[in-house]
Amino acid sequence: MKRRNLLQSFSQSRRAFLRDTVSISAGIAAASMMPRGAWAARENEMNIYCWEGYNSDKVLDPFRKEFNCNVKAQGLISDPEAVNQLRAGDTKVWDIINLNNAWGRRQLYPENLIKPLDKAKFEPLWDMMIPEFKWPYHWAMSDDGNALLGMIQRYGPSGMLINTDKVSAETLADEGYDLMLSDDYKGKYAVLMYDDWVIMHVVIAAGFSPFREMTDDEIAKYEVVMRKLINNAAFLSDDMNAIALGMINGSIEGSFPGSVYSVSAARYDGNPNLRCVVPNKGPEEMGGKAGVCWMELTSLVNNPQLSPRAEDFIEYCFRPETAKNVSFAEGTYNPVGQMGDPKVMALFNTEELDAFQYDTLAADMAKCADFDIIPSYAKLHEIFQAAVREKA
Repeated sequence: MKRRNLLQSFSQSRRAFLRDTVSISAGIAAASMMPRGAWAARENEMNIYCWEGYNSDKVLDPFRKEFNCNVKAQGLISDPEAVNQLRAGDTKVWDIINLNNAWGRRQLYPENLIKPLDKAKFEPLWDMMIPEFKWPYHWAMSDDGNALLGMIQRYGPSGMLINTDKVSAETLADEGYDLMLSDDYKGKYAVLMYDDWVIMHVVIAAGFSPFREMTDDEIAKYEVVMRKLINNAAFLSDDMNAIALGMINGSIEGSFPGSVYSVSAARYDGNPNLRCVVPNKGPEEMGGKAGVCWMELTSLVNNPQLSPRAEDFIEYCFRPETAKNVSFAEGTYNPVGQMGDPKVMALFNTEELDAFQYDTLAADMAKCADFDIIPSYAKLHEIFQAAVREKA
């Protein structure tokens, strides 16, 4: 049976994505301005701000039905932007926030933007986790180790994407970022325009860790690499599916950066030659690691009128069937930490596991440093934006 073309079904530009989601956000924000009495009983409503997947009806509809709950979900495309929205007062809007691992421990909890989970209720669920996320997991806990800040579910490695019919995964892993940054590779790759992820990988390609303050000399070297990356790219796009389609039709051979989720739908749709590859060697200060791995943390927003359904939703996501639905939400497929539970693993077939490169997943993760906050982000982002303007 020919599988439906998921790439064509779910590909959309950032502008279209924002147009669709702004209307959702506006409606939720308007509701948040209602008198307190109108919010007195929120047992049957909940608002979620999340990365693509948790806003899928495949995930949300069973919860809506079981809990008789009106769930509104808005997808996000930038962790820093989402954090700034909470700082600006959107804690009154959202009940659930789903961001990459470092934000909860580094900023959201210290700034009182999220509230801890009930450890007695949620700690037993960590028995489902893969060994890498065993309890107490660093990124799920407060600095003092006392507060559980959220639950880890989806995760994955990030490096580059390549069409292995053009360049072998082994060659790209050995040559690393230098291959795509070489003059010979000009016009053969796209840049996936997730700002902080481009910046992280360019800093690593320049030979440094992005997770500390950088010196002026290091920033100058970063600028040289960033300008070359942007100027030599065939195109820039924040649409990962458009990049995957470019790799399929031959207009490009690869992408900088790229994660397993960037090509998982394409792989499942019959294109196993598209792969995420993490270089074998990185900066010495990063322990030789050249990739960045991300783990999403789903937390309770410190909403003064938090929906009681929010905690139910986080618990619901750890049911084996729901964990599988989160993993295989429409348009992007990812491993989940709950695959440490045999009941969850039994729900995946070989083809589904291959979609997110399960055969090399552990090895790729081992070549990655954990995602963290970028202290020099403002300076680095300014250089990134200038390079993009010049490209235009």
